[in-house]
Amino acid sequence: MGATAAPGTTAPAAAPAHHSTSRLPAALPLPILVLALPLLASAVMLGACGCTADMSGIHAALYDATAALLPPAAMPAPAYAQSTTYGGFGNSPFERDFGDVKFLDAYFGTADEKIEVEAGDSNVPFTVIFANVGTQDITGIRGQLSMPLGFAPSDGPGSVIYADSDSNSRAGESFALTFFVNIDANAKIQQYMAAAKVDYSRLRESGTRTAFETFDFKVTGDTVVNVRAIEPFLTSLRVNEIDIRIANDGTAPLAGVEVTAANTQTERVSTAASTTNVENVVLSDSSWDLGQIGPGTSSVITTTVYVPETLSGETLRIPLEVSYYNAHGDRVIVSKIVDFFVKGLIELSVFNVGVIEISGEPMIIGEIINEGNEDGLFGFVHMTPLEGSNLRPVTQFIDEIEVDAPVPFNIPAEFEGQPRYGEHDIRIDVRYKDSIREEHVLRHDARVAVPEPPPPERNPFDLSTPGDATGAGLGGGGGGSPVNTLVAVAILIVIGVVIVMWRVAARRRSRRDEAYPDDDIGAGDADDSGIGGTAGGPAGAAPKM
Repeated sequence: MGATAAPGTTAPAAAPAHHSTSRLPAALPLPILVLALPLLASAVMLGACGCTADMSGIHAALYDATAALLPPAAMPAPAYAQSTTYGGFGNSPFERDFGDVKFLDAYFGTADEKIEVEAGDSNVPFTVIFANVGTQDITGIRGQLSMPLGFAPSDGPGSVIYADSDSNSRAGESFALTFFVNIDANAKIQQYMAAAKVDYSRLRESGTRTAFETFDFKVTGDTVVNVRAIEPFLTSLRVNEIDIRIANDGTAPLAGVEVTAANTQTERVSTAASTTNVENVVLSDSSWDLGQIGPGTSSVITTTVYVPETLSGETLRIPLEVSYYNAHGDRVIVSKIVDFFVKGLIELSVFNVGVIEISGEPMIIGEIINEGNEDGLFGFVHMTPLEGSNLRPVTQFIDEIEVDAPVPFNIPAEFEGQPRYGEHDIRIDVRYKDSIREEHVLRHDARVAVPEPPPPERNPFDLSTPGDATGAGLGGGGGGSPVNTLVAVAILIVIGVVIVMWRVAARRRSRRDEAYPDDDIGAGDADDSGIGGTAGGPAGAAPKM
């Protein structure tokens, strides 16, 4: 006969586990057996089935009555239902922990909306969702939250984080408890573990019941979407290529990013005014699929747009809708507007470049025409000689370059060193600024011919022979012989003598007129008052005193 196992002990190692059973003593009286066996069977069945708290008293009474009738060696060990988890299964599918409250979800946000948080955020709501899985309504719901290091209640360090439910929870419905916490600046974006205690009461029942739940939650990080134009200036009357940067300036990734240009043509049908004017331009694309954009990174969308002349000098506003999945897995749509400034068109061309002679000096001339819709400001023309030319670089200020009106320029053709007449390759640079004071340069290469100046004109008094380099004529012409010089001097002397004689004769005639004012005979011709002649009388007659 083997030894029986005492209550609460295991059988000896030599005996198999299923043989470790209790045996009734053979010397028990028959009346005791008749009374004890029904009580023993009831106690074993109640203990094995894991009865609820309402049956625990009956179970204990039956077990005690049986223990009083049977010896200790004949009593089996009591069996109790156990669970190693909250609100779930234990080690066996037959072990259950029955309760009224079941955990569903925990996240940052309110009962109606989840929010994204990051390290350093303060007084942010943290919501835990529970379900009332019991058969009765519950009321007086109050929760306490326990969070790991790095999370503190918004009321201050050391305070317990409480939350109350504003209403009762009907059987089969869910309720939310919202706590307010501060997140430490050094907290990482990852999963954390927390625990919650829920106190509640059943309707039409006194006392308070308590449920404990452990769960995971996540610090998600924050997504910040920004839209900006890489080059914010467009030109009217042109097809412009535009690049728009979609940036994630937050700490959480954007997933499944899609960008759509809003259809403002439809919006203006239902609204009195529009905040955009994109309906006046032509976009080549209207939607883009960008995939995922990580924290601190960006993606660029490219398209072309034609801008009419009517938008010159105005701001073009293009509305965009950016949709993506945030860190909670929710689809989010944000509306953004990207702005562009439309400049006028300045389209210049240079023509009629050549060389003419002005006041005996060669001048490089040309014309500039503006075929756009905006005047060019602060215009300069700079001439640069190219390889093989020794012309001197020259710059000329021409001020405004008006629309549809040719602007002429003229630059002196001066040489550096010995003049080299003939063809020269030059470059004409036209520098100007637009309405936003951005400088532009138009280059035009040309070939001009600088003519050799003609020989100087000969003086009519120059008696030198062409090409004679020794003499000097009257007009300072080319050189001549000494004979020619003497002839010129003699001519000058004769001319001087004639002038002197004419003046002497005029003076004598004047004196005669003063001496004989009434003598008509004395009034002779100027030719009779010559040397050795008489003045209106006999030869040699002296005038009357």
